[in-house]
Amino acid sequence: MFSKSRHRLGTLVLVITTAPLIACLSGCGTSIEPSAHAAPTTTGASMKAAAYNNEGELLRPTDHREWVFVGAPVTPNDMNDGKAAFPEFHNVYIDPASFASYKRTGEFPQGTVILKELVSVGGKSMASGNGYFQGEFISLEAMVKDEERFANEPGGWAFFRFGEAPHYEPTGKRMETTSCNTCHAGADEDYVFTDTYPVLRAAKANNEQVQ
Repeated sequence: MFSKSRHRLGTLVLVITTAPLIACLSGCGTSIEPSAHAAPTTTGASMKAAAYNNEGELLRPTDHREWVFVGAPVTPNDMNDGKAAFPEFHNVYIDPASFASYKRTGEFPQGTVILKELVSVGGKSMASGNGYFQGEFISLEAMVKDEERFANEPGGWAFFRFGEAPHYEPTGKRMETTSCNTCHAGADEDYVFTDTYPVLRAAKANNEQVQ
């Protein structure tokens, strides 16, 4: 899903930071210009989640909250001496086709999108007790795997940001991968913090049992 600094999620993922999985997607560094006039990617069914315009910009999926929900880690300020790098909830999603492939093969396929939607910490009490409860949407980020399109990036993963809520941009701005990989290079598998999310752990176990 995509974090060591606010601009540090996470396959989507729509993805995908932040905190484990996509933790580092949370504003991973500065934006960079897309490759000029790159052709849209259409390599097989698994690439459908990651779509681009003719300028090579990642198109924002309009139904990401209907994707497979992976988890929502949070590292609140009051548990981190008031200085949490990522004090928001990180709602992490992965596109259904890539999740199905991961469950079947144990690997994130080309075209995987992992999305991370940052949400503020709202109230800290409910009738059920005290805790951390979600507030408002903040921003949306993604990590995308495509070893052909992003051949020079570690693992073929590239990172994007769709701006601030409530009006996300229709296309994502590329983030500096070196900044994001300060976190993701130490991930559990393929630059993704899979061990942090029981949904992915269960999918991995399912694949291992089938084998």
